Amino acid sequence: MRIFLSISIALGLIMSGPLSATAQSLEDMAGQMVMLGFNGDGADAAGVRAVREQIARGEIGGVMFLRTNVASLSAVRGINRSLIAARPWLPPFIALDQEGGQIERLTSAVGFDEIPAARTIAAQTPDRARAIYAGLADDLAQLGFNVNFGPVVDLDLNPDNPIIARYGRAYGADPVQVVARASAFVEAHHDAGIATSLKHFPGHGSSADDSHDGFVDITGLWQPVELEPYQAMIGAGLADMVMVAHLYNSDVQGGDARQLPASLSRTWIEGVLRDQLGFNGVAISDDLEMGAIRSRFDLHDTVVASVEAGMDILLFSNTAAYDPALGTEIHQILIEKGRADPAFADRIAQSYGRIIALKRNIGIVS
Repeated sequence: MRIFLSISIALGLIMSGPLSATAQSLEDMAGQMVMLGFNGDGADAAGVRAVREQIARGEIGGVMFLRTNVASLSAVRGINRSLIAARPWLPPFIALDQEGGQIERLTSAVGFDEIPAARTIAAQTPDRARAIYAGLADDLAQLGFNVNFGPVVDLDLNPDNPIIARYGRAYGADPVQVVARASAFVEAHHDAGIATSLKHFPGHGSSADDSHDGFVDITGLWQPVELEPYQAMIGAGLADMVMVAHLYNSDVQGGDARQLPASLSRTWIEGVLRDQLGFNGVAISDDLEMGAIRSRFDLHDTVVASVEAGMDILLFSNTAAYDPALGTEIHQILIEKGRADPAFADRIAQSYGRIIALKRNIGIVS
């Protein structure tokens, strides 16, 4: 069983240890903020080589798998081993969405033991849920993954919701029930040495639209009760990462003329998530190539606005228009802005501290 330190304790250790945030270059720190999707389903594929080289150069700090990257379980294991064998200065996060049900990257077609969706697991006892998730987490760890983008802690408030309710991704509408099953998910993954990500902050379960497709306004739909699972799990020390969604709410963001989504909003990230809910861990964006972002912002503005808002890890699926050099481009935007703007450089250093704390917590950084 891996022991997870609190983020605050780990940050203190980092600031005094060999990986001190203040001792690293801007280039090193900025690279840890970039997580990228890739092309290819084998260790020798050109797209896999591209991200492996970017990891080795310190330009990106992690990768995410999509289903297109999965040819077989042995091939997945080989890719993950190759990423570590690239001898990066820091081991990468290797992540995927493996919630269960229809939201999964590893399937029975390649011999992976699938699990039910959250709605089905909600009918099980917490102990049974814990056992199901323990099997999942152990299987992921054996393949070399160290981050699973779950659990979903959205409340199932809108039966017509096109992205949460439609796929049975929520445990229910009752925050207590959601927290009980989500806690089983997190604790089981912690036992296997895998970090998790609560999603989709500040709550996607009440929305009428899907942020994959375009701008999503939750004004008048979103309810404050949707914050309760985050508050409870942050308070219990069960929030490694929080994934911030591309949702706009004028009731909370009054005066925001640009109608920024939560993922680019300082009001939501620094104001609500950190100040109000007390979250000191890693804030990670939902995919910054979704329609809600891509249709309104270019790459430069997306990167700068998300960091200024308080985001720690910028997640790009690299699927809108695949670019093998995307990680290098994002990294360059970060360091050029950081060199020109001391406040931006400070933000990078803050994110670096949180990221290294989490990498240390899951045992991939000593």
